[in-house]
Amino acid sequence: MTSPTLPPQLARAEPLLWHNPQRLPAAAALASLPYGHADIDAAIARWQRFAPLLAHCFPDSVAADGRIDSPLLWQDGELLVKADHALPVTACIKARGGVYEVLCQAEALAQAAGLLEGGNSYAVLAGDAARALFARHTILVGSTGNLGYSVGVMARALGLQVEVHMSSDAKAWKKDRLRALGARVVEHAGDYATALASARTLAAADPASYFIDDESSLLLFFGYAAAARDLKAQLDATGQLPTPARPLRVYLPCGVGGAPGGVAFGLKCLYGDAVQIVFVEPVASPCFLLRLASGDDRLSVYDIGLDNRTLADGLAVPRASATVAGIVQHLVDAVVTVSDDSLLSEVRHQWQQYGLRLEPSAAAGFVAHRLVASQWAQDVIPVVWTTGGNGLPDEVFLPLLAS
Repeated sequence: MTSPTLPPQLARAEPLLWHNPQRLPAAAALASLPYGHADIDAAIARWQRFAPLLAHCFPDSVAADGRIDSPLLWQDGELLVKADHALPVTACIKARGGVYEVLCQAEALAQAAGLLEGGNSYAVLAGDAARALFARHTILVGSTGNLGYSVGVMARALGLQVEVHMSSDAKAWKKDRLRALGARVVEHAGDYATALASARTLAAADPASYFIDDESSLLLFFGYAAAARDLKAQLDATGQLPTPARPLRVYLPCGVGGAPGGVAFGLKCLYGDAVQIVFVEPVASPCFLLRLASGDDRLSVYDIGLDNRTLADGLAVPRASATVAGIVQHLVDAVVTVSDDSLLSEVRHQWQQYGLRLEPSAAAGFVAHRLVASQWAQDVIPVVWTTGGNGLPDEVFLPLLAS
């Protein structure tokens, strides 16, 4: 299936820079949405309520203040790197959404059981009464790996049961580390969409189960959106003040769209037209570009002859989230597609030159930055958002360097 609205490079699996013709001035785009600053404020407030619990559960990785955030790095004095590949607890951006939604569900269960009455600190949720309550409930999620791990590590820390439905392209080591946590891993012969649908159906049939829906969860979305405030604080500390004349240009690796969509929404709320949002996808899995260019929520990459097979397993998604696309379709400035060869080359380069341990998905922004800089000339403050990699075991990471 092809359409005159689709760039010809898309079906040929060729790298490209695509400018979104639906982009609107940020004020107009945001005014049309039922969401805004108040939703981000609520997410930040919930993160703060849970800070004592997070510090208790993860004393070796989370700071005493209970904040989950990553450093902002400089490369060669010209490129900023928001290093979510080194994010505490999970070493991937999915902690911002997956951990957050597990906390939301834990809060709801605890409130219903009266455990948070009388102004109790949320650290009480690490106690015996809370664990006995949580043990009777199961969290289900469909994942290619990183969201499942982020959900699993937080849920198991609280004593919740976890069932992660994983696609055929999910890496074996990601399944193994989930099992090591005590999560049940259900493997599917199909792709990410198949795994997600299975988890959704099973959860709907069990009142003691809760489904985290990567396609349509607004809790995930606003968990990610809160990260924009973290970046702003770091930029303020460096003296970087974006303006419409010299905007931030932020490169966000994109799979189904929840994490980049949430971050994009948060940044547009903060900076308006002083930020440009660039999503980055593999040439074999450009599901968000396909959705934006076609306007059709039903289309998948298979419909245009692509196979959805990529080394960037975290981005191997055939169909974009209709929910997220509906929110950010007028906020995304551009989408870039990148080849697997370029991702592997970038993984090696980032390790050898800067000591960054990235998985292929997380290298996408660097590849896009070089392509965009050569085709879209403007004075900008470029920011690459890395999304995972510090959790890669040596037996997985070292072969990437040798390939």
